[in-house]
Amino acid sequence: MFSKATYIERREALMASVGSGLILLVGNDESPINYKDNTYPFRQDSTFLYYFGLSRTGLCATLDADKGEVVIYGNEITIDDLVWMGSIPSIKAQAGDVGVSTVKSQSALNAVVAQSYKSGKTIHVLPAYRAEHTLKYAELFDINPSEVAAKVSEALCFAVANQRNYKTEEELAEINSAVDTSVLMHKMAMRMAEPGATERSIFSALEHIALKAGAGTSFPTIATINGQTLHNHHYGNTLKDGDLFLVDAGASTWSAYAGDLSSTIPVSGKFDTRQSEIYELALASHKKAVEMLAPGIPFKEVYYASARVIVEGMKGLGLMKGDTELALEKGAHAMFFPCGLGHMMGMDVHDMENIGESIVGYGGEKKSTQFGVKSLRLGRKLEPGFVLTIEPGIYFIPELMDLWQKEKINTEFFNFEKLMTYRDFGGIRNEEDYLITPNGSQLLGSIKKPMSAEEVCEEWSKSPDELY
Repeated sequence: MFSKATYIERREALMASVGSGLILLVGNDESPINYKDNTYPFRQDSTFLYYFGLSRTGLCATLDADKGEVVIYGNEITIDDLVWMGSIPSIKAQAGDVGVSTVKSQSALNAVVAQSYKSGKTIHVLPAYRAEHTLKYAELFDINPSEVAAKVSEALCFAVANQRNYKTEEELAEINSAVDTSVLMHKMAMRMAEPGATERSIFSALEHIALKAGAGTSFPTIATINGQTLHNHHYGNTLKDGDLFLVDAGASTWSAYAGDLSSTIPVSGKFDTRQSEIYELALASHKKAVEMLAPGIPFKEVYYASARVIVEGMKGLGLMKGDTELALEKGAHAMFFPCGLGHMMGMDVHDMENIGESIVGYGGEKKSTQFGVKSLRLGRKLEPGFVLTIEPGIYFIPELMDLWQKEKINTEFFNFEKLMTYRDFGGIRNEEDYLITPNGSQLLGSIKKPMSAEEVCEEWSKSPDELY
């Protein structure tokens, strides 16, 4: 939690940006696993945390942009709650810690919304990403849940994004802390990834590091020998000699700021010739993207520059052919690079993705619908204060190869006979987190530079005990 002044300033800036109307922000409730009292670990809504700093269930808030009034709504715990949960500070006491003097019961919110409607006051809400949010809005607005999406306020979406996109020094301190813990997680993976180890054993060691240092992981960890599956959360395999082990993992601080790193590790302790060629190509693409990071540069240009390196490299390996610029225009690079280059990062690992990529990552511009390019979550001009990831990858996806060859998609750019010899290769991805500065960019956390193949192998050779 930051200072009271921080939250007051954030809320005042939000009300000034929206200009008029009633801003309604809903916090999260508990989410049951299989019955009411057996819940998943609680995680507060990030926007509610940003403006109020209270990680407590069952809260909502209104900010009256016309009157400057802020109210938190919630119900105090009962004696039955206290028996199971223990004593906790009152909502009023916690509200006072973040500069809010008015607290009302949850039921009072219904009357406030009804009165605002009656008076013709605009009510601003963000998109619902949980069923509970949809149902709350439906009840408050007395509408069918299917009608809730039409109530979303674009003005509020832009106002929130235009605040949260620019990270302050106190936020950067939290992000750096999260990235530092994430570095330890990846070093542990590099030291444990040897023949006979299981994906689950490494996964559990990374979870231990994240929980020991803070609030746990910032997203479900990817730890897999099948790196061609971009979001692989299966941990049932045993590592064997010759495998590549891909880890995408990040830590979260207690204040909910995220780290997000990826590494690709040779299980044998060294890359074979083919693995080394692809690793170095992915690293070259990565470095090209990093050298372009600066204010005023459209991130979409950075993406295409990194993709250009991959296409040229694939031509050099005899896997692609033809005109590079035409291949990029037609999206042929997506055979190996079907995901985006990076995304905004902050309190959410994909920062504010619930608000919408077109607003957060594109500033309102329309996104491409082309396969591969449509997965680019960030395309707008970069500005000082943005925190983002750089994570180009190279993936050999047998199903994609088969589909494009069968349906003759971009076939003029591929040597399919040689490409098919890579069906069992898997995938490679490396990822770091960067701050855009007034003069360029800054690599966050305790990493000094993207890791070369030699440096990955050096970490592999060290004992895991050194990190405990």
